[in-house]
Amino acid sequence: MEQTKRGSFTGSLGFILATAGSAIGLGNLWRFPYLAAKDGGGLFILIYVILILTFGYTLMTAEIAIGRKTGVGPLQAYAKIDKRFGFLGWIATIVPVIIFPYYCVIGGWIVEYGFTYISGGANTIYEGGAGNFFSAFISNPITSVICFLVFMGFATVIVLLGVEKGIEKASKIMMPILFLLIIGIAIYSLTLSHTDENGVTRTAWEGLKIYLIPNFEGLTLSKFFSILLDATGQMFYSLSVAMGIMITYGSYTKKEDDLSSSINRIELFDTGVALLAGMIVIPTVFVFQGTEGLASSGPSLMFVSLPTVFEQMGIWGHVVGALFFLLVFFAALTSAISLMEAVTASIIDRFQVKRPIATAVCFGFSIVLGVIVCFGYSLLYCEIPLPNGTVGQLLDVLDYATNSLLLPIVALLTCVMVGWVCKPSCVLDEIRIGHKSATLHREKLFVVMIKFVAPMLLLIILLQAFNLFSFM
Repeated sequence: MEQTKRGSFTGSLGFILATAGSAIGLGNLWRFPYLAAKDGGGLFILIYVILILTFGYTLMTAEIAIGRKTGVGPLQAYAKIDKRFGFLGWIATIVPVIIFPYYCVIGGWIVEYGFTYISGGANTIYEGGAGNFFSAFISNPITSVICFLVFMGFATVIVLLGVEKGIEKASKIMMPILFLLIIGIAIYSLTLSHTDENGVTRTAWEGLKIYLIPNFEGLTLSKFFSILLDATGQMFYSLSVAMGIMITYGSYTKKEDDLSSSINRIELFDTGVALLAGMIVIPTVFVFQGTEGLASSGPSLMFVSLPTVFEQMGIWGHVVGALFFLLVFFAALTSAISLMEAVTASIIDRFQVKRPIATAVCFGFSIVLGVIVCFGYSLLYCEIPLPNGTVGQLLDVLDYATNSLLLPIVALLTCVMVGWVCKPSCVLDEIRIGHKSATLHREKLFVVMIKFVAPMLLLIILLQAFNLFSFM
C-alpha cells in the first residue's frame, strides 16, 4: 500500500506556537485560577512552577521525542519504539477520541457567551442572574447542540486544511492575538477597585497579593501534600501530555529543529499564560465579590461568577466580557484543534487514508458523542456516582475517565517504557539531534524524573482517583 504523505511544520516557530496552543487551553484560564485561590496563592504557584520545570518537562520531552523519532502518530509510535507497548498507542489514541467531543461541548458554551457579549446582548445574561442564564442554556437541547457544532466546525475546518496551511497558519494568527488579549486584560484588571454596599473598598492589588504571596496560615503536612497533588494534576492537565498530542506534533517536526530549545519556550508560554490568567481572574473576582467569590470552581467560575463581576463593572464590563470570552475562545480552539489532529493523524497513519476521510470519520463520531453529552444536561439528564466519591453528569463521567484514569495510566506506562525498558537514551539521543550544544541542560534531571519521581507521583494520582490514597 502506498504511504500516505504526512504534513510537517515549516519550522520551529510553527511547532512552538502550535504545541503551546495545545497546552494553553481551558486548564490555564479556568482551572488554574481556582486552584491557586484555593491552595494558598503563591505557595501553589511555586509548587506548580517547580513541577512544570521537572515533571512536565520530562513527560513533554519524552512524548515529543517519541513522535519525531518514529515519524508517526500515537497509535503506531509506541509499537515502533517497543512492540510490547503497542497497546499503549491504542489507549493514548482513545483519550483524545473521548476528550475532543466533550471539550467541544464546553467550547459551545464559550461560543454562546462570546456571541452574547460581542453582539451587545450581555443584559440577557444579567436580567435573570448569570446562574439562571447558564442553567437555561445548557439545559436547552437545541441551542447547546448548535453552539457545540459551531465550535467543532471551526476546529474541523482548520484540521481539514492540514498541518502547514491549517494548524500552523492558524496558530501563527491566533496565538499572538491570544497573548495580546491576555496581557491587555491582565493590565486592565489590576486597575480595578470597588466599594460595596457596606462601604468596604477592595482593590485589585489586594487580590494580587492573595494570588502571589504564599499563605502558610493553617498549613499542615497533609494540606501541603494536598496542594502538591492539586498542582501535579493541574500541570498534567495543562500541558496536554498523555493524549497523543505531543507525539503527533513531534512527528511533524523536522530533524534539524532544536527540540530542547523549543520545549523550553513551550514551558514558558504555557506557564506565562496560566499566571496571567490568574492575574485576571483572582484580583477581578476579589474586587467585586471578596474572598467568598474566590471559592467558585468549575463552570460556576467562568460562566457565573465572572459574568456577575462584568455586570458590576457597568459599560466597561460589556467590553471586558467580550474580550475575555474571545480570549477563552482562541485558547479553547487551539487545544481542540490539537485533540482532533491527534485522532486524525492516527487514522491516517493506521489506515493510509487521505486527510479529508480521516477528518470526516473523527467529525462524525464526535458529533454523536458530543450531542449525547449536550443532552446529558437535558433529555438524558442523570446523576452518576463516580469512584472518587463525587456525583456528575455524562460530561463529568467522561472527564473523570480520561483525566483521572486514562491519562495517568498512559503517562505512567510511558515512564516505564522510556525509563526502564528502552532506557532514557532512546529519548535523549533524539533530543540531541539538532541541539546546538554538546550537552543537554536537564539530562540528569530527565533520567531521575522518568525513572523514579514521575512514576511515583502518577501512581499516587491513580490511587487518589479511587479514594485509595490518603496522607495522614
